[in-house]
Amino acid sequence: MSRVSKKPTIRMPTVAEDKAITAAARNDPDAQPLTPTQLKALVPMAALRGRPKAENKKLLVSVRYSPEVVAYFKSTGEGWQSRMDGVLRQYVASHSRSA
Repeated sequence: MSRVSKKPTIRMPTVAEDKAITAAARNDPDAQPLTPTQLKALVPMAALRGRPKAENKKLLVSVRYSPEVVAYFKSTGEGWQSRMDGVLRQYVASHSRSA
């Protein structure tokens, strides 16, 4: 039994076929080729995914807290890490002014 390749073969159009395809596309009002300006404005999909980049990036650090502190903030529900960050920011702001 002969083995058949499962990879699809890609055959590029000839110059004449490419011109015929382009001409057909230009004649179709629903499938107009993109202008050079439109092509320059395209953004890769990967750049559009995920959350927007923050102006002030947070640093990833490893810190050890007392179990009571972590338990308290976790008990406040979702977003407990942001609330903990807020408490620490308030502490820094109040202690920075007096220095």
